[in-house]
Amino acid sequence: MKSIRHILAPVAFLIFAVPATAEKLSLNVLSGYLNGLGTARSAFTQINEDGSRSTGQLLIRRPGGIRFEYSPPETSLVMAGGGQVAIFDSKSNQPPERFPLSKTPLNLILARNVDLGASNMVVGHASDETTTTVTDQDPKNPEYGSIQLVFTNNPTELRQWIVTDGTGQQTTVVLGDLKKGVNLQGTLFSIQREMRIRGF
Repeated sequence: MKSIRHILAPVAFLIFAVPATAEKLSLNVLSGYLNGLGTARSAFTQINEDGSRSTGQLLIRRPGGIRFEYSPPETSLVMAGGGQVAIFDSKSNQPPERFPLSKTPLNLILARNVDLGASNMVVGHASDETTTTVTDQDPKNPEYGSIQLVFTNNPTELRQWIVTDGTGQQTTVVLGDLKKGVNLQGTLFSIQREMRIRGF
């Protein structure tokens, strides 16, 4: 069974065709971008702490919904819905591992109202010539870990995140072309429905 850190938690290389004079994006701009990200679809590459990689399709339906569909030969499914995260391991005959979404760093970007300017939420805010990086954690529960979000500056687009869990283990998700405003049914993010489909 995959551990939660290998799903929800680095790639140091990204190449963007953006101006070299881009400035650091403000927390208000980034909060507005995330709050406007109702639904989205993207290919993704996941890099785990041990260097292993997986690819697949990512679906987002804010607030509270995310779905990682892995490409063969990887056949696991990770999804969030109804306030929980579930990890379905096709190699196991057991029901999925389940965790409260509120206890994972992804809750910070799947919240109904993202406010990166909230007190003590942002512990890092930096920019290079092409990207702005924001590191967030739950100020009330720093033991849940942190999430580092990387955005291109022009245009503003979420390009990757690095999740560090409570033990310091990191997992990176690098996004492809993020298609926003796609039609995604709520049933895609129903853990109970997925369990029924899989016979649990």
